[in-house]
Amino acid sequence: MMVADGKAPPLSPGLTRDVGVVVLPGFSMLAQACATEPLHVANRLAGRTLYRLSTFAVDERPVASASGQALLPQAAAAASGASLDLLLVCAPGPLAGSVPQSLLDWLQRLAAARVVLGGIGGGTEVLARTGVLDGYRATLPWPRFEAFARDYPRVRLSQQLFEIDRDRLTCGGGTAAMDMMMTLVGSHHGDELAERISEHFVLERIRMGDEPQQVPLRTRLGHAPQSLVDAVALMESNIEEPLTTHELAEHLGISRRQLERLFKKYLQAVPSRYYLNLRLQQARRLLRESDRPAGEIALQTGFSSAAHFSTAYRNHFGMTPREERLG
Repeated sequence: MMVADGKAPPLSPGLTRDVGVVVLPGFSMLAQACATEPLHVANRLAGRTLYRLSTFAVDERPVASASGQALLPQAAAAASGASLDLLLVCAPGPLAGSVPQSLLDWLQRLAAARVVLGGIGGGTEVLARTGVLDGYRATLPWPRFEAFARDYPRVRLSQQLFEIDRDRLTCGGGTAAMDMMMTLVGSHHGDELAERISEHFVLERIRMGDEPQQVPLRTRLGHAPQSLVDAVALMESNIEEPLTTHELAEHLGISRRQLERLFKKYLQAVPSRYYLNLRLQQARRLLRESDRPAGEIALQTGFSSAAHFSTAYRNHFGMTPREERLG
């Protein structure tokens, strides 16, 4: 099981974790593969069975995925007497129809037995329906953020790629499932194995859970006026040479005061602070994804000096650019 900091306790050398995946009609075959293939590859690279996989469904009939491909389960979920260490629920979002009560009851029994539970895509909503996510940080695909926050106020909704909070795992679906599972393998068996799995899949790196999902700008801003959407688009396209708030307002044909009011009403920030956050997020991506010197990244994200960049970075993220790379 997981402990409070999201790390798993050390595994005895000969021990195997039993992992179940329950799929619901309309599930994403991509997300299901991204969740399970890292475990299969972990076994191959380790030369022994670290993870034993089983597939479940509501009954024993083949389950059609969103693409029309069918997956044959090994057993019906509620009737299974399998002993599991981890169960992942892979479902579409939004959920296609109701979730059988027998499945919800089974999930509650597993939670009571302290089995680690995970949601892939719409699987997060399935877990939320049982109440087993109450008080936990959780995420799901970004199109469902608003509806999920309204329907499940006891869940601490995150907009990150994935969340590992104690004995609950959730992700935004798609390839985020792979990053989450490689991170989980790293917590079980060390970062070196996780990095070898990443290399096996020809990935540049394992994305971290604190990285936000890439939500389209228009969706992020909801029903905000077009002038605010245009202002943020201007900021995002002028990272290396930032515009002043006055210049932004001139480009948009509105007053500086009007622009500041829009940012305060819809984004709860002044324009300069929002702009700084965009630049620092871009700097963080460059630090994690490239080997460029910090001084070069500082210039590419609009900072006049490495010292100014380091101070702003530490104030925002609680660590220096150097510490970010070492971490």
